[in-house]
Amino acid sequence: MTIKAAVVGATGYAGAELVRLLACHPNVEITGLSSTSFAGQTIDEIYPSFKKCTLPTLTDMDTAIAGADVVFAALPHGLSEPLAKQCAAAGSLLIDLGADFRLESEEEYEAWYKKSFDEPELHDGAVYALPELFRDRIRDAKIVANPGCYPTAAALGLAPALKAGLVKSEHVIIDAKSGVTGAGRSLTQNTHYPETNETISAYKVGSHRHTPEIEQSLSHMAGAPVKVTFVPHLLPVNRGIEETIYVPLAEGVTMEQVRTAYEAFYKDEPFVRIERDGISAQIRNITRSNFCDISLHLDKRCGMLIVCSCIDNMVKGAAGQAIQNMNLRFGLDETTGLDTLPAGF
Repeated sequence: MTIKAAVVGATGYAGAELVRLLACHPNVEITGLSSTSFAGQTIDEIYPSFKKCTLPTLTDMDTAIAGADVVFAALPHGLSEPLAKQCAAAGSLLIDLGADFRLESEEEYEAWYKKSFDEPELHDGAVYALPELFRDRIRDAKIVANPGCYPTAAALGLAPALKAGLVKSEHVIIDAKSGVTGAGRSLTQNTHYPETNETISAYKVGSHRHTPEIEQSLSHMAGAPVKVTFVPHLLPVNRGIEETIYVPLAEGVTMEQVRTAYEAFYKDEPFVRIERDGISAQIRNITRSNFCDISLHLDKRCGMLIVCSCIDNMVKGAAGQAIQNMNLRFGLDETTGLDTLPAGF
């Protein structure tokens, strides 16, 4: 099988990561790349790492998506709904790395993104596509809503405990830290080198737009509403997310039960790895891979379960997960093209 793929927004960080991974995928032919800023150029003029890689010249969006079986949209929120309508008319699958189709509630979307659904009928065919949790729904999706990076680490970190009722889920605290690529390629004051180097800084404290997405996934796992206090930070590194998640254990639950539940839940998952007792998950062990590493810890004094969840924000948190979803949707082994191992140093 050869899948014709187009990437819209190919010169942003997530778009370029998609191109990097798709170019090595044995079942993919990249037929179109679009860029508003760099149309007419080749992608190696923007990213020299693509030298000697035969890829289409950057064009406008309409030209790039023509004839594609799958269109990956690496765009800011608010721009994917019109593209989804075009893809539906052309019979192409849209995999959206933005936020337009992630939230089930239009009311929540309006509250956090200050925008309503422009094409509400399209949302009925959209699937929130975190493979480890919603795999069966992805296989029939008309539109794939690729999860955000922070919500991916949070959902994978807590799903087994919530699903098994091992924790008190009314209020979860998530202390998250990300590499600067998560802020995108456009330079802003808080991502300027002197502002991020040799420091760590919290941002959008209590108001980050990934909050409702995290709560949506966790509530599905718990079978009841879950509220989170979510505080993201910028790390002085290029990529990687580490989330430290705090949630009280339910009465009488032991760490042996917790570990058993996690190991059983992820036993057959190719991209989730549970650390041994006493080992903390670290971003250096997942960089440039599609893995999520999870470590489990206990604060005995407080009866608090502490989960450390690590992913590469550009791979499992964006492009890698999008390709994992493509593989599922087209009936391929979901690990195809994603077997890169992290360096670990």
